[in-house]
Amino acid sequence: MNLTNIHNEKDNPLSDLITDDIYNVLNENGLINHKSVRDYHIRKTFKDLRATKISAGAAIDVIREKYPYLQFDTIRKIVYQPQK
Repeated sequence: MNLTNIHNEKDNPLSDLITDDIYNVLNENGLINHKSVRDYHIRKTFKDLRATKISAGAAIDVIREKYPYLQFDTIRKIVYQPQK
């Protein structure tokens, strides 16, 4: 499964939450935590995949295609950790 079919990330990876203008201002001022944005997308992608009845392990494998530098267990921790 190709992740671009699930999330169409443009310049604003938070387009479902904030406008492009707001994102650009925050980003230009160094106020975006890119790791948190990545984790947000991982959790959202995982939730979307699970909604299509894909197993948790298979969903994590799909996510690893986009983030090959992350280990399986790291992604598992991201999707199952309680949000702060």
